[in-house]
Amino acid sequence: MCNEGDGEAGRGAARRILLLGGTSEGRALAARLAALRYDGVVSLAGRTSAPLAQALPTRVGGFGGVEGLKRYLTEERFTHVIDATHPFAAQISANAGAACAALGVPFIAYVRAPWAPEPGDRWIEVADNKSAAAALGETPRRVFLTIGRQGVADFRDAPQHDYVLRVIERPDPAELPRSCELISARGPFAREAEIALMREKRIDIVVTKNSGGALTYAKIEAARALGLPVVMIAPPARTDVPVAHDVEAVLAFLAS
Repeated sequence: MCNEGDGEAGRGAARRILLLGGTSEGRALAARLAALRYDGVVSLAGRTSAPLAQALPTRVGGFGGVEGLKRYLTEERFTHVIDATHPFAAQISANAGAACAALGVPFIAYVRAPWAPEPGDRWIEVADNKSAAAALGETPRRVFLTIGRQGVADFRDAPQHDYVLRVIERPDPAELPRSCELISARGPFAREAEIALMREKRIDIVVTKNSGGALTYAKIEAARALGLPVVMIAPPARTDVPVAHDVEAVLAFLAS
């Protein structure tokens, strides 16, 4: 912690922040907060076995629902909570919003702006994984599946397709579709490399979540360049909490 008189670096005085992380944007925000000498903790869900290092002290694992999170916020005397989890991490976001509302702790969601279709894109926009599997149709296709390992089992309902699944952590084999090739990789990815991969794997269609950001956008650019359709799964709506799309808006929230 620092003194108010330290100017820019003094913003952290009297603030103790819980940053719910797990995204590249959250990691960059943690670095910015550390540079400004904010007192805080980054919380990671623990879905990956080798998470990247954070600039703030880190805890890993769940809280035990809303009540567990309320206890943690109270015991650790957090004054602010920032939700910088993945746009599709709906449960922890809902729990954090409910816990903060119950305790009167200021809360903000730091969310990547979602991607928007551009000229040349052939998007099929759907609400969830099951709708995405149905949107693939009855005719067998080569599918580039880039939704992470959560929800892969939904595509077992469309076993006529051949899947190429790219993930950071390998899912339970019992959850995989009948014909599924695994690629283990972590972004960022480059446009030309994505084009080469889709050509090599003879991809007919791409399935992805609209998670926004630059880290994995190259697959959208590659699909556009190759004229491939993209089944785009919409993120959960966040209408009941304040939302920021950039670091400066988060810092303004902390200063208020």
